[in-house]
Amino acid sequence: MAFSRDFKYQSHDPVGCKRGSHGLFGVRGENAAPFPAMFRHRYVLVFLLLAVDIYIFGVSDAVNVTASDSATKPQQDPIYPSPSSSVVNSPVFKPAVDSAFSISLLSSFPDDLEISEYCSELLRLFGQRYVTYVDCLVPSARPVKVCENCSPGYQSLHEVFMNISSDQVGPGNVSCRNTILSSDRLMLVFLLYSNVDLIWKKSNCENCVTGDLKGPKNDTLYYLTLLNQTITCFDKYKQGNLSELCKNCKTAYKNLNDLYSGMEANNTLCIDLEDAMNMTRKLWSKKFHCSFPREETVPVVAVSAFLLFLPIVFYLSSFLHSEQKKRKLIHPQRAKSYSSLMNIQDKKS
Repeated sequence: MAFSRDFKYQSHDPVGCKRGSHGLFGVRGENAAPFPAMFRHRYVLVFLLLAVDIYIFGVSDAVNVTASDSATKPQQDPIYPSPSSSVVNSPVFKPAVDSAFSISLLSSFPDDLEISEYCSELLRLFGQRYVTYVDCLVPSARPVKVCENCSPGYQSLHEVFMNISSDQVGPGNVSCRNTILSSDRLMLVFLLYSNVDLIWKKSNCENCVTGDLKGPKNDTLYYLTLLNQTITCFDKYKQGNLSELCKNCKTAYKNLNDLYSGMEANNTLCIDLEDAMNMTRKLWSKKFHCSFPREETVPVVAVSAFLLFLPIVFYLSSFLHSEQKKRKLIHPQRAKSYSSLMNIQDKKS
């Protein structure tokens, strides 16, 4: 809104001021500021105050809206970059798909440091046969049948290890002995084979199987035959009277026990036969409560009885010998002469 400078001041103003009276701001006289200028400044001030009020109202609404939004939403923790993010973004390492903790190299080593294809194939074959042998050992732990079930697996593993550890070169004049067995401090392949080879040696399986590890020896077959006969006899009579079992199976058990004692003396037993005999003896003595006198105990009993009666015989013989000495006692001659002398004196008196 604009006001014209030619606007004339009238004798009657809207607020009841007359000419010559005090002006709007107490200015007296004819020379007071004309009313239209004061009125114009007044409207300008009103517009300024209105604009300030609108601005303040808008700012306060924006602050309230922001505060309400922050009150309705839960406060979130600040996000910090994880250490693994640097690994993920690294140009050298990348995480494996299956695990968040495993890493692998993007690049490979030079060709002269890599393992050859021939050695890599031997290593793969060793791992495959190692797993096969271990899978055979675990089920054969109880009852023990390591030599019976796992001899072919050990033979296969032994062959591939001999190929790895030999000095003979393969295709391309490549030897895998140093590359696979002794190229690092751990020597993992050698350590794995040493463990299973120790199990084989402690089992004494070479006493029960042939040299080529393809079958049992004749003594082992004969022992297994007697063992099967004894177990069959146990199964036949175990449901009835146990005294009948002890009577009817005595011969089979005695033959098996005698054979085992002979093989034990000759050091031709393996862990399979030892465990089978221990289980058979437990069945015979603890479960069926059977027993029979052993022939080797007779000399022991005889010697023990002789040693027991030896002191009695010694003291008895000593007593009889002393009585005979008393009966054969001879008086000395001096005693006789003294008695005769006394008799002579008596006669004279």
